Amino acid sequence: MTSPPPARPPGDLPLLQIRSGPPADDDAGAGGCGPACGCAHGEAASWQDPLECGLDPELAALLDAAGLDPVQVEDIAHLAVEEDLDQGVDVTTVATVPEDAVAVGDFTARQPGTVAGLHVAEAVLSVVCTDEFEVERHCQDGDRVTAGQRLLTVRARTRDLLTGERSALNLLCRLSGIATATRAWTDALEGTRTRVRDTRKTTAGLRALEKYAVRCGGGVNHRSSLAEAALVKDNHVVAAGGVVAAFRAVREEFPDVPVQVEVDRLEQIPPLLEAGAQSILLDNFSLADTREAVRLVAGRAVLESSGGLTLADARAYAETGVDYLAVGALTHSAPALDIGLDLREERD
Repeated sequence: MTSPPPARPPGDLPLLQIRSGPPADDDAGAGGCGPACGCAHGEAASWQDPLECGLDPELAALLDAAGLDPVQVEDIAHLAVEEDLDQGVDVTTVATVPEDAVAVGDFTARQPGTVAGLHVAEAVLSVVCTDEFEVERHCQDGDRVTAGQRLLTVRARTRDLLTGERSALNLLCRLSGIATATRAWTDALEGTRTRVRDTRKTTAGLRALEKYAVRCGGGVNHRSSLAEAALVKDNHVVAAGGVVAAFRAVREEFPDVPVQVEVDRLEQIPPLLEAGAQSILLDNFSLADTREAVRLVAGRAVLESSGGLTLADARAYAETGVDYLAVGALTHSAPALDIGLDLREERD
């Protein structure tokens, strides 16, 4: 299981200056994208398009500390911005905003929830900003926020802020929605030993970010890929000629890979235990059958309930004694958390 986001330090985080343009001759290699990036090597002629430049080293370190791959996050940010620009420019912004205008923008929660993806939003701004910009962080991923609360303040060229606004918000609102939905489940399970766990029902290309958002909401990640662990489901059982045969086939072929076996009937459990199964998924079991499964297993295997679970019955299933509740809706159906970017006059 991946560790949750690091604990929040007291108070607002200090102002961070992020360079996105070519460095001056006397600070080449400092700040900005770091020495590995082409923009950090002196001559203005070596300056690269910001959409081809690396992330600020401090931002990359924060992403890494959260269990995210900074290169993957940068790739996602590039894709989001490039999709929005479609090889052109933001025609509305270019027509209405002077090139040298600078603005301060507040990313602000419009409704209460749990925030996730603040550094991802920063990454979007990092790839779109053509000059140095500043960020002030007012909260941290995993924090509960209230309507009207400022999350992140950015000072940058107005054109850059407006060009990156929708891409940054799309990701921030999506991830915060997942964290908020997950938090509702973790709150419902508070005081029990049961944890809510996600699935692979994620948005293509965003799995790592969406599973991170689940962690921000207090949930636990199930496998992130088909290679990470085996999950024997009904179609595998049919293909292998039985549930025990399928389990043994995986065990023999991949002895070091964790294996979970899905069952849909109580009578499938005893032979699996005899075969050495250590993790069993109870598919669409009633509460009564779930209690009986817990009694049959008696602690010899990890039990996870799955299929049709709702917040209304979450606690009842948890009180049967299962270890996990599998909830695909955390990632495939979570509504976005309403967050906006509000430009304001810079205070003296």
